Amino acid sequence: MTSVAGAVVPGQRLGHVQEYSAGAGTYSHQDFLYASVVGLKQISRESDNELPIMSVQRENTQSAMPDIEAIVTCKVVRVNPRFAAVNIMVVDGKPCSDDFQGIIRVQDVRATEKDKVKIYNSFRPGDIVRAQVISLGDARSYYLSTAANELGVIFGTSVAGGSLVPISWQEMQCTKTKAIELRKCAKPM
Repeated sequence: MTSVAGAVVPGQRLGHVQEYSAGAGTYSHQDFLYASVVGLKQISRESDNELPIMSVQRENTQSAMPDIEAIVTCKVVRVNPRFAAVNIMVVDGKPCSDDFQGIIRVQDVRATEKDKVKIYNSFRPGDIVRAQVISLGDARSYYLSTAANELGVIFGTSVAGGSLVPISWQEMQCTKTKAIELRKCAKPM
């Protein structure tokens, strides 16, 4: 038998140790039980001869947070001559429930020949890109890089509306029209 009694925050007093046993997400200090995590207070009774167990259950759906060196999957939303703006969708294989913005600057597209890079020849709006977080950036965006071989465009749509298939590290071909478009392609994994 379990009853849910409301939301609690760390340090909030939950009850007396003579009335409850400490469970997950709680701790005892000077004869009182306190919450150690944010969540919902729960009281469960294992058997009739023991004290009920006080615990704090965290919310199960925690959002993935981008961190330095993390591999992210993102969607290009805007392109200008200096950078491509992206929305981060997946961090290290875990989907994000929150919206995170990122920027792939022109100098972070390739490891070599950085001065010859043109953003519009590397990314287009709607492309799905695998990138690495290189800096937490400013208050609005994470700074991302596609300088490694396994990083770059992993899925794209051509001007004609067909899917793009990589044919070299900088070219993708439309499956509909067989037209070749320039992209910074990710090495297949």
